[in-house]
Amino acid sequence: MFIEDIQTIEQVAKALDSNAKISIGEASKAAILKSFAYIKNKMDSTDAVIYGINTGFGSLCNTTVPHSELQQLQYNLLRSHACGTGDLVPEKIVKLILLLKVKSLSYGYSGVQLETVQLLLDLYNLNILPVIYQQGSLGASGDLAPLSHMSLPLIGEGEVWQNGKIVEALPVLQANNLNPVVLGPKEGLALINGTQFMLAYGIWCQIQADNILHHSTLIAACSIESFNARIEPFLPHTHRIRKQNGQIAIARKIKSLLDSSDMIKADKPRVQDPYSFRCIPQVHGASMDALAYTSGIFENELNAVTDNPNIFPDEDMVISGGNFHGQTLALSLDFAAIALAELASISERRIYKLISGEAGLPPFLADKPGLESGFMIAQYTAAGIVSQNKQLCTPASVDSIVSSNGQEDHVSMGANAATKLYKVIQNVQQVLAIEMLLASKAFGYRRPLKSSPEIESYVADYTSAIPTVQGDQYLSPIVRASKIKIFGQ
Repeated sequence: MFIEDIQTIEQVAKALDSNAKISIGEASKAAILKSFAYIKNKMDSTDAVIYGINTGFGSLCNTTVPHSELQQLQYNLLRSHACGTGDLVPEKIVKLILLLKVKSLSYGYSGVQLETVQLLLDLYNLNILPVIYQQGSLGASGDLAPLSHMSLPLIGEGEVWQNGKIVEALPVLQANNLNPVVLGPKEGLALINGTQFMLAYGIWCQIQADNILHHSTLIAACSIESFNARIEPFLPHTHRIRKQNGQIAIARKIKSLLDSSDMIKADKPRVQDPYSFRCIPQVHGASMDALAYTSGIFENELNAVTDNPNIFPDEDMVISGGNFHGQTLALSLDFAAIALAELASISERRIYKLISGEAGLPPFLADKPGLESGFMIAQYTAAGIVSQNKQLCTPASVDSIVSSNGQEDHVSMGANAATKLYKVIQNVQQVLAIEMLLASKAFGYRRPLKSSPEIESYVADYTSAIPTVQGDQYLSPIVRASKIKIFGQ
């Protein structure tokens, strides 16, 4: 697979899932070589002052560096900026960071050597993953600290993952017949300028979000059946007069899932259902629309060049701009977190109704209420998770803090938005998994009626791995297993 062929989030997901080897096409190789030759010739033949190539960085941009020290400048940059801390970035996201950095450098606007890009690809293809920390980026000037940790192994320094352990990078390179690169002018800056840390989290979370949307619709349909809710709120008439695409799509899907159900045709105890059932199209649909927007933003960034300065050999220009600023990602990362958190919020309300003792269901879905507590505390757990999501959804993108002695005076905080979104994803999956655990139990009280073949198959597949809870049991491992069954590890 060529890096040029990866242009969509779906293609990224396929590349990661298949463990396909990635290579650089001839056109990209030519663009990389041309850009590097241009900047090298520029530095050898002129005394022009160019930011980050023969100057210091940040507020040191007006401090020039002698030609004899330009290579040392790039090494110093990687070492000094690799000061991340906090939790480790998951290996699956580190691999995605490598892929995205190669993609950005492949356009030939960054002034790097082909050997440098190829070594990044070698790390990706051989699954030699740098150790990166979550804290250290302000989401502007590039994801400086995380990408510095990504880059250290390229010069034979830093650490990598091997067989689940953290080891020094150089012996691993040597064992795989890989040589560290000798950095040229601007290469250190090109490697650590960019939005690949934020973007990797965003794309990974977007992939998970699509799966969450799929399962949230199926799980909601199971709860509709379990609670003996009405079908009328899912008929097309109401939705077509509002004209919201996501709402229309969710209503259509729910209706199609339940069209052939005997349960949905049974007598209903209520004239109107609670909002958590009746407004599923409006709430789930709004999240679908929001996630469609964020997907477009992340795909644009996937196909972008985000380091600084940018090299334009044909125009004989080196432009110091601000493509490294993560504002567009920060806003979308926050937006995605809010949209996903709402799916958990309305799910928890359905959980609450399933244990309420209504619709012919026993209190807390306990087989012997009083003697048994049933799923009483499973709802507490879901409620606590939903409240944590509310705290995590406080936008990071409205924050900023002055850095680099005032030179970098507005930052996006997109990295914090990214890591918060990752936590929201885990939380949403867990709440939905609790809802499915309860819905599958409640299904038993609706027998001998059957749902549609698709819903019956979904419930049967689920209960083949997570058997219906009988009596009071140690629920914690069951709750965790439910999440793994639906969403994987």
